[in-house]
Amino acid sequence: MPATHLGRPVVVPLNRRDDALRLHDVPFKLVPCEVPFFLVHTQAGFPSPAQDDMQEPIDLGAWLVEHPAASYIMRVDGRSMSGAGINDGDMIVVNRAKKPKAGSIVVALVHGDRTLKRLRYVDGRHWLVPEAEGFADILVDEHVEIWGTVVGVARKMT
Repeated sequence: MPATHLGRPVVVPLNRRDDALRLHDVPFKLVPCEVPFFLVHTQAGFPSPAQDDMQEPIDLGAWLVEHPAASYIMRVDGRSMSGAGINDGDMIVVNRAKKPKAGSIVVALVHGDRTLKRLRYVDGRHWLVPEAEGFADILVDEHVEIWGTVVGVARKMT
């Protein structure tokens, strides 16, 4: 639910590092990178017998990026979306051609600063809602531009 003060929505300007995004290679070129693709599910609970079901290689860039001319990769710098599984240092694929809808995770410009939030529709108004404690909801008004829709997340495991 949107934060309120004395019955009014709270609009918070973004000038904190926690809500920042850094652009990474804008725009980028797709470089084919084929890796083997197994068309079987991998158990995350109890182990299952190994299967010999290797399929054709998959190009991860083509799989993640549907509209190359309208897509960008950004590095997340902050933790406001950790509840959605998007962590500090992750790479997100942002598609400017995909129309955002309520429930989408979006990159928005708020007073000229980028932020990553979930778009919600509450009581006839759109809000940018964080997925972590300690961050305020942001009312979508004339100072907010929805810049693109997140369509993928990449993370290296260490």
